[in-house]
Amino acid sequence: MKTLTLISSKIKRMLKRLSVKFLIWLKYGMKNKNILTENEIICKSICRKLINHPDSKFLIAPLSGKRYIKNSKLDLFVILDEQKISITNHIYHYDVFLDVREWDRLVRMYDNKTEVLREEYENEIKSQIVHSLSTILTKVSNRVQ
Repeated sequence: MKTLTLISSKIKRMLKRLSVKFLIWLKYGMKNKNILTENEIICKSICRKLINHPDSKFLIAPLSGKRYIKNSKLDLFVILDEQKISITNHIYHYDVFLDVREWDRLVRMYDNKTEVLREEYENEIKSQIVHSLSTILTKVSNRVQ
């Protein structure tokens, strides 16, 4: 009985894996890897470096779904919008389009970075609240005595 259950669970797991592979195949096509142009490679590299740069500021527009990276120190402004990357400063402007797979990778990297920043910000706020609560407790304790 145990072997039958073990075999059926292995078959279920194998079917799940096959279905996930099929869905990935549907999403990205027939595993045809598009060869990136030099402009696409350079543009992705610029975005990755800006995402990891400590002076970059991030903004997300919830209705339009656009993502913004602003780096005043490097004088660069990047807009990520539906598979299009726009790199701008006061001298030049470039628009580069990416395929779905490369776009998803870049957006995931951006979203992960903003999530890390959000967690740091929340921890900072919570630490201030704990400090404030302890201050209130000492004030109350001093007045009660």
